[in-house]
Amino acid sequence: MKLFKNIIARVLAFWAFVVFASTMFIFLWFYLLCFVLPEPKKTQWHRQVSRIWMALFLTLSGCTFKVTGKEVFDGLENAIVVSNHNSLIDIPISFPFLPRANKTIAKKTFAYIPLFGWIYKFGSVLVDRKNEKSRKESFDKMKQVLNNGLDMLIYPEGTRNRTAAPLKSFYDGAFKLAISTNKPIIPVVLLNTKEILPAKPVMYFTPGKIHMHILPAIYPQGKTCEILKKEVYDVMSNYYLQNN
Repeated sequence: MKLFKNIIARVLAFWAFVVFASTMFIFLWFYLLCFVLPEPKKTQWHRQVSRIWMALFLTLSGCTFKVTGKEVFDGLENAIVVSNHNSLIDIPISFPFLPRANKTIAKKTFAYIPLFGWIYKFGSVLVDRKNEKSRKESFDKMKQVLNNGLDMLIYPEGTRNRTAAPLKSFYDGAFKLAISTNKPIIPVVLLNTKEILPAKPVMYFTPGKIHMHILPAIYPQGKTCEILKKEVYDVMSNYYLQNN
């Protein structure tokens, strides 16, 4: 039974890859406008195209997607969104389905993937985490994203959570940015992406329901980086444990 399940999951992973790649070539042409549009219109257009693309991808790959808590954004100034990170599917499905246009902090290496790389680059602030200069530059670029009236999406765990814990420890970047800009933090918890597309085994895909939970905003005023980081971590960790 387990062997049969593994075979099916790998066949479905291949199918999901084919769907992702083939639909990318369809939507690639619509992203060409990003070469000429100024910010924030560029990011807004990028999000709209990505939203349609990912909705099609999820449908064809057998997944469903639900968002709760959209009302958190009602009347709220632009903000820093922080999300948990369990799977490679997190980034392409999180930024287009958030209620407002946003850019995400992302690994620079993904920008080198042919064709997909520049789609990825248009919606991201790229960073080489091993390079101190790149980290400083990315911090300034994230400030500029906020200055443009957009939200900034950050995965404070840095990389996918391969542990059994609900969350890995958080890096400071998102919380330093919130304190520096006085922007609120909106915690987001993604559920079931680890089960759908886990880090291990590789090429293993089991379609299911992805749920994005948007939690109430947390404000940085009067808090240190450590206090703010712990508050957000505890809120997200507890919510994950109670709802997963």
